[in-house]
Amino acid sequence: MSFIIAEIAQAHDGSLGTAHAYIDALAKTGVHAIKFQTHIAEAESSIHEPFRVQFSKQDATRFDYWKRMEFTLEQWKDLKQHCDEVGLEFMSSPFSNAAIDLLEEVGVNRYKIGSGEITNFLLLEKIAQTNKPVILSSGMSSYDELDATIDFLKSKNVMYSILQCTTSYPTKPEQYGLNVIKELKERYQVPIGFSDHSANIETCIAAAALGAEIFEFHAVFNREQFGPDTTSSLTIEEIKLVSKSIKNIEKALQHPVSKNDNSAFKDLKTIFEKTLAVNKRLNKDHVITFSDLEAKKPANKGIAAKYFNDVIGKSLNRDMVQWQFLTEEDINE
Repeated sequence: MSFIIAEIAQAHDGSLGTAHAYIDALAKTGVHAIKFQTHIAEAESSIHEPFRVQFSKQDATRFDYWKRMEFTLEQWKDLKQHCDEVGLEFMSSPFSNAAIDLLEEVGVNRYKIGSGEITNFLLLEKIAQTNKPVILSSGMSSYDELDATIDFLKSKNVMYSILQCTTSYPTKPEQYGLNVIKELKERYQVPIGFSDHSANIETCIAAAALGAEIFEFHAVFNREQFGPDTTSSLTIEEIKLVSKSIKNIEKALQHPVSKNDNSAFKDLKTIFEKTLAVNKRLNKDHVITFSDLEAKKPANKGIAAKYFNDVIGKSLNRDMVQWQFLTEEDINE
């Protein structure tokens, strides 16, 4: 069963009202979960953190930006309640142990770990203590790093799944790494998904066709909006299309078609397949050539079109009119 996550992250730009507006909009798109990011500036960052992208006119440092993205515990509870009311799972990625404490009070079913936290075993230990499953985003991780993280989670009896992800905003087609989906499936034998930053609808659709089970993408009302992820996000209308497409592909993969059995097309084959006919008036004893023949619907009116070679070079035992079907009785053996 596919699991589709629309990530609001910081698209709300620190506005609680905008965050609630996103929940209402995404509730109509067919996704299963809405994901935020829970940042507690003092716990996860410092004034020494480099500003990833100099995009903000109002935040002097990255620390200031994270501070502006914070919500209070009660505000987080309100967001979670809103998700419950519209039938969507509330999720949020923690970036500190303090954020996990907060989210445990809010109430979450699982944790999504951003690729920058894969090697943060302190945070993973904190999550392990909650006995909740995790979804790992593998964007910045090598297989050696993933192996170490998986070994750690296994030692703590933590259920996990993995997302192929490319930490590039927006991700270019040559960076998608769709081949990694199969590699992850074979290597870890757990549910594998795709975390997308391409801002293109085809990326998750392709991942679905390749067997991905979990899908994550950033959501934005308009890619011209302010924020670090907006150019890497899907719009609400695009999310509707992607969600529908993923579910259709999932249904298709659950119903494989056998090309060894075409009995269901028996009636259609009679209608659309063809019988040999002559394309001009021909006299008795005429020796049939390729240029004398046409194939006409329906089938089963005489000699099937696929046997045209068998009649070439043989003579007619009676006169035939143009477009008349050719039968075995019309040919001298």
